[in-house]
Amino acid sequence: MIETPYLTTDGIIELYNEDKFLGIVLIERLNEPHGLALPGGFVDIGESVENALIREMKEETSLDVKISRLQNIYSEPSRDPRFHTVSAVYICKAKGTPKACDDAKEVFVYKLEEIPLNKLVFDHKKIVEEYLKTKTIK
Repeated sequence: MIETPYLTTDGIIELYNEDKFLGIVLIERLNEPHGLALPGGFVDIGESVENALIREMKEETSLDVKISRLQNIYSEPSRDPRFHTVSAVYICKAKGTPKACDDAKEVFVYKLEEIPLNKLVFDHKKIVEEYLKTKTIK
């Protein structure tokens, strides 16, 4: 049997109230490793990465998202302490009030200048820092 890394997807959800940018959505993880993270999860067999992203965002934050663009693919073998994962990270937009569901213990909306980067698990600090390089804080 062929062994390959697990395929995952994570979302940087830009939350809006009408046209006003409120910040990005982070979750506090219910399961190990504990800490703050971008919402996301595993791609199921028979599912596209984009559909997995939309499903995972809904499952963890109760938000319906619209994908804006792919930020990058992250594949460093040590990025997840549990096992080797490869993640497609998308930037997406949503409106509404996020609610913690599924694997999310709590959900938070952070203004860009207030993101607690040192509390992020996995390689999400690196991912968010790359995202911030492309954004203007409003």
